[in-house]
Amino acid sequence: MQRKIHVSGVGCCLVDFLYNNIDFSSNAICKYLSRERGDGGLIPGQLVFREEFEKFSKSSFESFIQSVTGERPPDKINIGGPSIVSLIHVAQLTDRNICDVRYYGRGGNDDAGKYLLDSLEKTPVILGDYKLIDNQTPSTFVLSDPNYDNGNGERMFINSIGAAWDFQPDDLDHNFFNSDIVVFGGTALVPAIHDHLTNLLKKARSKGCITIVNTVFDFRNEKSNPEKRWPLGESYDSYRNIDLLITDREEALRLSGETTVSGAIRFFLDNGTSSFVITDGSKNITLYSDGHFFKPNPLEELPVSGKIVEELKHHKGGDTTGCGDNFAGGVIASIADQLRDGIRKPDFMEACCLGIVSGGFACFYMGGTYDEKETGEKRSKIKPYYESYKKQVSG
Repeated sequence: MQRKIHVSGVGCCLVDFLYNNIDFSSNAICKYLSRERGDGGLIPGQLVFREEFEKFSKSSFESFIQSVTGERPPDKINIGGPSIVSLIHVAQLTDRNICDVRYYGRGGNDDAGKYLLDSLEKTPVILGDYKLIDNQTPSTFVLSDPNYDNGNGERMFINSIGAAWDFQPDDLDHNFFNSDIVVFGGTALVPAIHDHLTNLLKKARSKGCITIVNTVFDFRNEKSNPEKRWPLGESYDSYRNIDLLITDREEALRLSGETTVSGAIRFFLDNGTSSFVITDGSKNITLYSDGHFFKPNPLEELPVSGKIVEELKHHKGGDTTGCGDNFAGGVIASIADQLRDGIRKPDFMEACCLGIVSGGFACFYMGGTYDEKETGEKRSKIKPYYESYKKQVSG
């Protein structure tokens, strides 16, 4: 009999206000582009805090949004955030009878928070400890240019942390640490969790949990120390307590303080990271496992899905928001399925294959979260892309 797998996650959960077809080369955007690291200006692919952006732009955020969008409403309002989006995807890909997925966090007692809570309750994720408190609901305004980077698309993010400031390490209860897998997702936008990540990872490891960290652009530390490495918890000991680190190229460089991916890889290895994957938008991912958790996997690269790339040439209406979050969710879902099947050391490449098609599939719709009309819908839609991709990488 297959045992039930328990996945618990904490980290960034917010409301995304999505605007598509924003021309990053327009005068309306160009005058707000960053001039130096951490100055509060906009950078394609990166995140800035709303308060810092207002200081940089010397104008109100509302007037900026009106000017770049032509005063139109968002194309979509959606559940967003690296933690919750990846967890929802895990829950959508796995059988809820043999895998449950829990989320811990905070929202604000405002209209956005009520929307978020109502939306979360319609997903297959279980709310382990999610409350609306007297603060502003975390949010991100996402500006998307589908023509950027030769048609591969890119986004810019303007974020408000809000109620996430109030979520503390002590809010993680016994059930969180009594899970098979614990996931710390985008904790740079949940400051108290991020700043105590080393001890939280150690505690999870001591309880026998598998530890996964998927990162987000850390504007708070980028702003305070633009020339220094971004901290990941209290010390470098975080890395040796991570079973899987999932990060993108820019975040890998900032975390390591290096200027090349090879330098970042050396940093992760020197600090005892058991396994990691570095994504790079529409380019190849880089993966490695030392054999501690996954089967050993030498440093290698995997391409994006050729079938998805080809279909996207003729597809309209989606964007790249949530691609990285869904990639992480696909990897975690594969790990959960392999553990459920009794595999002692999961196959890392197999997990990354599901991650790659999951991230690519997110380009077919707006926002990171896919709204299922029925249970299993997203899984059935991704399956043919997964089967095609397995043939692609097998030669």
